[in-house]
Amino acid sequence: MNTRFFLLPLLVCLASPPLIAAKPKATPANDYSQRAEVQAWATAFGAKESIDPGFLLDTLKSARTESRIIELMDAPVKAPPLWFEYAPRFLNQGRINGGVDFWATNEAALARAQAYFGVPAEIVAAIIGIETHYGRNVGSFRVLDALATLAFDYPRRADYFRGELEEFFLLILDNGFAPTTPKGSFAGAMGISQFMPRSYRHYAVDFDGDGRIDLWQVPDAIGSAAFYLKEHGWQIGAPILTPVQLSAETAATLAPLLSSSLSDPQSWKQWRSLGVNLAGHAIIGDDTAVSLLALDADTGPVYFLAHDNFRVILRYNRSRLYAAAVTLLAEELIKVRDKQR
Repeated sequence: MNTRFFLLPLLVCLASPPLIAAKPKATPANDYSQRAEVQAWATAFGAKESIDPGFLLDTLKSARTESRIIELMDAPVKAPPLWFEYAPRFLNQGRINGGVDFWATNEAALARAQAYFGVPAEIVAAIIGIETHYGRNVGSFRVLDALATLAFDYPRRADYFRGELEEFFLLILDNGFAPTTPKGSFAGAMGISQFMPRSYRHYAVDFDGDGRIDLWQVPDAIGSAAFYLKEHGWQIGAPILTPVQLSAETAATLAPLLSSSLSDPQSWKQWRSLGVNLAGHAIIGDDTAVSLLALDADTGPVYFLAHDNFRVILRYNRSRLYAAAVTLLAEELIKVRDKQR
């Protein structure tokens, strides 16, 4: 498989506007190229990668500060959702039906990704379903604007986003496309599978064999999502979540072990000795290391054992709610597909 990194031009050219008198370009309200910390960053990054700092600064003249991005970044900090508030957005009939249709339409690519990388088709479909509603919403922010805003005007995570901005510059230099062309999420994630620039450069694959990688095309998005999970330790055929039951007394005793609803791993034998019981007929080896996951349903907490594959999904998105939604949406897709056969 060709895993060199290319990118198609991402936007269809708009029709030319009527000829009018040319107006001088307005200077951005926040011209990043004039800021001392940005100039220092350009000098250091340019020296590290042998890139002309002038090119970096000239490019950043086109970047716009997006206050809306900062508002969106701060929203989860102000009011993190509970499971019963989060889940209905993704575990609803429309999202499930859309996933079944997406699977049917792209069955060959999903099956090939499963064969190559060992990641089940339903997991890849669920990830794409949650990330972009199966490609319907890939984001409307210019990636350059998003990354510049977060790199230089969002101190809480500036180091991380400066790293992603650097990866974005390497991506555009590798592929020769205009830096203001790609659009994505408010955090700078791109394509149907929503890869950040670092992930794009290291884990995106040319899955349709056309000689270039384009995550706005479904086959490459499917293959890249599966490859990403494989490279982060996906275990073929292993479970993700196993439902368990806790008495009220056991739940109260174990509550201190649950940090943000997910505990540190312990052996299944240890959990069983603490009063955790399987809710179904799953078989788990005594020495299997699993975490206890609590989700706040509207009728009270529900509990699962989270296996290593759950932690792999957390590498795609660190939210435990996200990883749980992917897992449970995948289960729903399987149920509907089985009924249709």
